[in-house]
Amino acid sequence: MVSEQTSLFDIQEIDTEATRAILKEVYQALEERGYNPINQIVGYLISGDPGYISSYGDARSKIQTIDRAKIVEILLKEFQKRDQ
Repeated sequence: MVSEQTSLFDIQEIDTEATRAILKEVYQALEERGYNPINQIVGYLISGDPGYISSYGDARSKIQTIDRAKIVEILLKEFQKRDQ
């Protein structure tokens, strides 16, 4: 049976979920290597230097696929959700 209703496709939500998944993988990789993931990711976000992110688990390559501004946007939105 085919539905006659129009389905909505939200590319922004898919993009956000993909970014969250990558951040989680990077966080876990840094943690496994014994780094403080928060410090390392903040260093990367502020400086843009991928050297803050270990190449372990392909974390460096993964985080570089995301625009740093998108990461900050997601983090701020999450902060706002929890603060309300």
